[in-house]
Parts: sequence; C-alpha cells; structure tokens
Amino acid sequence: MAAITLHNLTLGYQRHPAVHHLSGSFASGSMTAIVGPNGSGKSTLVKGITGFLRPMDGSIDRGGLLPHQIAYLPQRLEVDRSFPITVLDTVLLGLWQEIGMFGGVNRTLWQRAAQALSTVGLGGLESRGINELSGGQFQRVMFARMSLQEAPVLIFDEPFSAIDEQTVLDLMAVIRRWHEEGRTLLIVVHDLGLVRQYFPQTLLLAREPVAWGETGEVLTEEHLLQSRTMAQAWDRSAAVCRQEPL
Repeated sequence: MAAITLHNLTLGYQRHPAVHHLSGSFASGSMTAIVGPNGSGKSTLVKGITGFLRPMDGSIDRGGLLPHQIAYLPQRLEVDRSFPITVLDTVLLGLWQEIGMFGGVNRTLWQRAAQALSTVGLGGLESRGINELSGGQFQRVMFARMSLQEAPVLIFDEPFSAIDEQTVLDLMAVIRRWHEEGRTLLIVVHDLGLVRQYFPQTLLLAREPVAWGETGEVLTEEHLLQSRTMAQAWDRSAAVCRQEPL
C-alpha cells in the first residue's frame, strides 16, 4: 500500500522548476532516504509533500491522510530558537492537535511529554530554555515533540546536519523504533554512509529522478556520477516544461 504517491510531479519557485517529472510511491511503513547533490531539490520535494509548496505540474496523492497525520521537521536553520520557551513546553506543542489552542495540559499529558524527553536522552532538562541548548540537544527536543504527534507519516529535512556523532546515533535509534512501529519515514540525508547502513530505500535526486528503490541498487557509482553531472548541468533559469503522459 502506498502512503504517498507522486504523479509526474514538478515543483519550483517563482515559476522556475526545482524538481522535474518525479513519479513513484513511498510505501506505507517504508523508510526512505532522500539524497542528492547540493541544490538537487531535496528540500523542495519534502516541502511539496507536506503541502508547504504547491505543484507546478503533476500531483501528489497523500492516500487520504489529513494534514495533522504528516509530521514535518524542517532544517534547524528554519526554526527560531530565540523565543522564550522551555524544553517541556516546546515538546508539549506536539500535542496541539490533541488539546487545541485553548486546551489545558493535565498531569497525564505532562508525563507523556516528560517520557518523550527521557526517550531522547533529555530527562531532567524540562525547565531549561531552548535558547540554552546545544544544537544536538535542541534536535533531541524536536524529535521528542514529533513523537507526541503520533503521526503515521514522519518527514525530516536534514535532521543530522551539524550535530555530534553520538546524537546522530541516538536519533537514528529513535527513527528505527518508529519504523518498527510501522510508520512511514522520509528523511533528507547527506551522509551516504549513514544511508547505506540504516535505510532500506533511497530516492536519488538531481532535480530530476536518477534512481529510486532499494538502497544498494540506487547508490551505485554510476548513479552517483550521473546525479553530479545532472546537477552541474542544471539551468537555473529554465522555464517550466511539461511532459505528456505516455
């Protein structure tokens, strides 16, 4: 069963395409790494799938999923950490769909949030301000918040960027547990060694799809060379092109 299906999808900005003619499916319960050279459209793709960016052409079938059933963690640079809020309150934001804007937080919900923090190794830091955290600690907080959302589809944009190795390993353990629970995971990753070690499925992009499938069959030297060549040859001023269905 497909959780998300892309039909000849083209995404872009200001009428210039950034992802071209992408078709395929993320199976329900699958765990897929989205990889490619810098500027290959990875972040653009996840923004399209989450609904933050409308298709220029083609379509996205989310299989009847409601917006709150897709949890999204953007790049850390896109998150404002200057707001005066504690670690625990940040995690409790993951319960917004459950409690609403004006709903109260009872003892059970506080305990769930505290348990989520303990799971990511931050037990005891509940009252600390998020502006006091290291990059790795803050990313653990964001993972704890996502765990409270209990969404069937989880999408991450470069969650391992600029954090220490131990945090990467700890967060990968959390991701693997979510995968074992049957959730669908789409994760933009730069570290191909990490992809080869942990991810069963991989989508290799270079603005256009290069390969999509089993990781060992996708991350070949031939495909990687092809992706680099395609990325270097990309025309940033290219107009929208439309591909007629076969």
